[in-house]
Amino acid sequence: MVRHLPRRAALGALAVLLTAVTGCSSGSAPEPAPTASASGSAAPAPSGAPYTLRVLGGSELQDMQPILDDAQKATGVTVKLSYTGTLDGANTVSAGRADGTYDALWFPSNRYLRLDQAAAGKLLSETPVMDSPVAFGVRSSVLSGLGWDPAKVSWSQIGDAVGQGKLTFGMTDPAQSNSGLSALIGLASAFSGAQAALTDADVAKASPALRTFFAGQKLTSGSSGWLAQSYQRTATGGTGAQVGALVNYESVLLELNRTLPGDAQLTVIRPTDGVVSADYPLTLLASAPSQAKDAFSRLTAYLLRQDTQRKITDTTERRPVVAGVQPGAGLSTDRRPELPFPGSRPVADGLLAAYQNQLRRPSRTLYVLDTSGSMAGDRLANLKKALGLLTGADGSHSVDGFRDREQVTLISFADAVKWEKVHQVPADNPQNELAAIDSDVRSLSAGGGTAIYDTLETAYRELAGQQAQAGDDRFTSIVLMTDGESNEGATAGDFSAFYKALPAGRQAIPVFPILFGEGAKDQLQGIADLTGGRLFDALTSSLDGVFEEIRGYQ
Repeated sequence: MVRHLPRRAALGALAVLLTAVTGCSSGSAPEPAPTASASGSAAPAPSGAPYTLRVLGGSELQDMQPILDDAQKATGVTVKLSYTGTLDGANTVSAGRADGTYDALWFPSNRYLRLDQAAAGKLLSETPVMDSPVAFGVRSSVLSGLGWDPAKVSWSQIGDAVGQGKLTFGMTDPAQSNSGLSALIGLASAFSGAQAALTDADVAKASPALRTFFAGQKLTSGSSGWLAQSYQRTATGGTGAQVGALVNYESVLLELNRTLPGDAQLTVIRPTDGVVSADYPLTLLASAPSQAKDAFSRLTAYLLRQDTQRKITDTTERRPVVAGVQPGAGLSTDRRPELPFPGSRPVADGLLAAYQNQLRRPSRTLYVLDTSGSMAGDRLANLKKALGLLTGADGSHSVDGFRDREQVTLISFADAVKWEKVHQVPADNPQNELAAIDSDVRSLSAGGGTAIYDTLETAYRELAGQQAQAGDDRFTSIVLMTDGESNEGATAGDFSAFYKALPAGRQAIPVFPILFGEGAKDQLQGIADLTGGRLFDALTSSLDGVFEEIRGYQ
């Protein structure tokens, strides 16, 4: 199948080759089909001068590295991947920050990006390389109690099972991950019965069913990979939120099964009423230099060779896009319709905002903030700025900011806890409470030593008290931001003993440490590993970006 982009006369002879293998994603379903450059496994790959293609892409492409290594040997093109979430990547392109920095994009899908006309104008050509629908993976031990034929399950049946409390699930944050966004859009389309591009009216119609459905979401994540790792952790005896199902790419679910014990295996359900698929278009940016365009041509030709397509489907569990190449052994061959995508960016962003502020379970987040003496100066200023952005103090009101209905606790600490402040963001008119959070952040001052473990124990006790008082059911997590090493109070061993003595529900609360300044990486990684969290690096990324990225896990 070839989905054609509008031809651009300036491309000359290059365009003739690219349009043979590329196409736009304006609402059509990705489907396997023949391409001119995929005539057979014996077809020689183009060759040319060595070139390093700078590609901004999704982190799930790490499993493509062996194939990209082969591509380098055959074509001379080295792919240098920089990882980002699909929506963050789309914003990078829209803001012009990809121009001159990257030659190409490789997101799971360009459909959200293409809703922004300015961003779409920066794309010169795109070539779908492989395909994977977002599916529902149900734990085998749970599936047997549902009485389903996996080949005949609809979204409404899944919604009913979740609404009746028979099924819980994990899903990535739609504001950060394409798999979560695809699932949200697919659910809105299926629950509203939309037959064409999703509209605001469709979203409103689907909202009651969506709210009921998301009450069953017990695990969230900023990436598909961490979501799978978290499921694997609990399936093999570790702590964390246990769920009966995962919403993720079909390929991720099948790859995950290779590592799971029998009773935790996931049966992949592609609902009969439709799916939203990722077609992984390798996309050349219009700003790329001429050498990059030649390298792009050689690389895409290699990736669409039949032998390469067979290797992709056999090793990554994604589906081939070249006719004549059969899907891997674990992939069913019956087709599913593609569900409608939003027809405009405002509709897509409105659905995202509704998810964050109205539809999903609310969050309880606790920030453990190091304000020891070493934080004085620019470091404390950067911390205030990063947290201030989450309150919308700059007027941005990002979907990654604090959400309506969220409970936010701030703990300032050095060699002891300096103060604690608790804020409940209301469901309506949250501006005053957000301003109060920002005011507390701006009051932070530096001085004293660093007692990380003591303060984390305080944080767990604080959350236990909040949960007991509220008696509610929220996504709950701790963020630890420090630039130093714990040199006061409890030791790592003390904290480990404290944590392991907590009841299972409290042990399911992860800590997300941020490595900053001279932060002790070993200590912070140990805290993340013990609690089922993840270490975030603010040494190689901006502190603003790290705080926003963590929002996907809260």
